[in-house]
Amino acid sequence: MTLHVQHHISDELLLDYATGNLAEGWSIAVATHLALCPSCRDRLSFMEHTGGQLLEATEVTAEDAPATDSWSAMKAKLKSQGTARLAAAKPVATPTDLPVLPEPLRSYLGGDVEALKWKALGRGAYHIPIKTGDTESQVRLLKIPAGKPVPEHSHGGRELTLVLKGAFTDGETVFKRGDIEEADETLTHQPVATPDEDCICLAVTDAPLKFKSFLVRLVQPVLGI
Repeated sequence: MTLHVQHHISDELLLDYATGNLAEGWSIAVATHLALCPSCRDRLSFMEHTGGQLLEATEVTAEDAPATDSWSAMKAKLKSQGTARLAAAKPVATPTDLPVLPEPLRSYLGGDVEALKWKALGRGAYHIPIKTGDTESQVRLLKIPAGKPVPEHSHGGRELTLVLKGAFTDGETVFKRGDIEEADETLTHQPVATPDEDCICLAVTDAPLKFKSFLVRLVQPVLGI
């Protein structure tokens, strides 16, 4: 059997990762997705190669420094080329016999899922906060019971959700193993784990979630979400 990733990292996020402009929490999510997605690994390689060529072609001296927007122009070119490359690429499959938690995530947690000690969130859901040296983002592993929803919420900032096991639906869209969902302040949603098995996800945020339920908001400070 093979794994087909359908929902990929955005050009902006991948380019920031390639240029070293992502904080540790976001980088964990991107690197873990890359471990599961050959197509995005190919995009990353292309961006790094193209960026290297552009830098080599640009002679920088103290007397002839580039304009302040030169890097923005380079990023725009890389983004447009990367988007075209993804659109033209044929779907690439990756083996499904990888560990549930690929590297580098597995090292942060000290092992694969069978070795984890989950903390209850309530209503059958569990989580494991992941410590990083990053003060910008919060990283956690989530386990949502099969067929159960996440409480409806919006966002105070960016949220990345990477599926590692099982699947969830968000509206009419299905996210399976390897798929990554990016959300921001414009999105209010209620993802639901599919009924076949529990859904394990990696979630990264840079601000507390904004829950619609008063009861969830009441316990939110205790849960740290």
